[in-house]
Amino acid sequence: MKFELTEIAKLVNGKIIGNSDIVISSLAKIDEAKPGELTFLYLSAYEKFFPVTKASAILVKPEFNKSRNDITYIEVDEPDKAFSQIVVHYFTPTFPLNGIDKTASIDDTAILDSDVSLGKNVVISAGCKIGRNVKIYHNTVLLDNVEIGDDSLVFQNVSIREDCKLDKRVIVHAGTVIGSDGFGYKQDDKGVYHKIPQIGNVVIEDDVEIGANVTIDRAAIGSTIIKKGVKIDNLVQIAHNVVVADNTVMSAQVGISGSTKIGKNCILAGQVGTIGHIDIADKTVIIAQSGVSKSIKKPGYYFGSPAKELKTAKIIEAHTRNLPEYARRIDELEHEIKVLKAKLKDDV
Repeated sequence: MKFELTEIAKLVNGKIIGNSDIVISSLAKIDEAKPGELTFLYLSAYEKFFPVTKASAILVKPEFNKSRNDITYIEVDEPDKAFSQIVVHYFTPTFPLNGIDKTASIDDTAILDSDVSLGKNVVISAGCKIGRNVKIYHNTVLLDNVEIGDDSLVFQNVSIREDCKLDKRVIVHAGTVIGSDGFGYKQDDKGVYHKIPQIGNVVIEDDVEIGANVTIDRAAIGSTIIKKGVKIDNLVQIAHNVVVADNTVMSAQVGISGSTKIGKNCILAGQVGTIGHIDIADKTVIIAQSGVSKSIKKPGYYFGSPAKELKTAKIIEAHTRNLPEYARRIDELEHEIKVLKAKLKDDV
């Protein structure tokens, strides 16, 4: 699919600054964009990627400092809303559910539910590729262009949506959904929320194990990525464009908000939650029920909501538990001061 830049600018009522003859082949995040792709910039936190982005065109506000001559700009008042409008206009998801599509590539050694030759209620749509020694249990749905690598195991009632990729030796337990839509909406002037099509995918690398009833959202653009050796417990929610680096583990009911990057060899204990657009350093341990409200740049143990280094969190917790005693002692001190003031007044 290709788009004329002039057509895009007309759609969003934007002004082109630079080469208007560019043809756009795809949309991308500013930090991942390649030549021929369109990106956007509206948060100051992402301005650091502007000097190095390889995008051919970028949506920006009129007042943005257009210091690069090798990129074409489209000026709009609200780049994020303009980008959403482009996504809605050009990308309409389809959901074919028609059994085993004739264009699916399934290795002879793959097993689709051992009780039935082609699986019971298994749906494998167009362009799917199933590797060697893969076993897929009943009631599994794979939408278009899903790829599953060798020696992987997909249990009952799993859904893997279009364009998602699982590498080798991946285990997906029952009830999990990979590639569900990210939570992407834009609010208009009347307060009504409008859905933004989520046109990215999910990439699961080698030796990942995903528990039961886990949801991993597809990226808005680009990929949500679960890297090698990650282990995810039951009932975990991973939002769009999250990256979880190698050999990190997550316990049950962890929730990771959009565009957060989790480092290597981290441990997120049960019910940990994070806000979006933050980074967590390698070898970070976040203790159960903690809430992470900003980036963690230093490895170590963290606890609390908002999460703090464990030593500090323990001191605060100890003081919090002693608040009733502190209140009693303050009342006593205030009473003593009152008595002393009265005595001094009498002496005068």
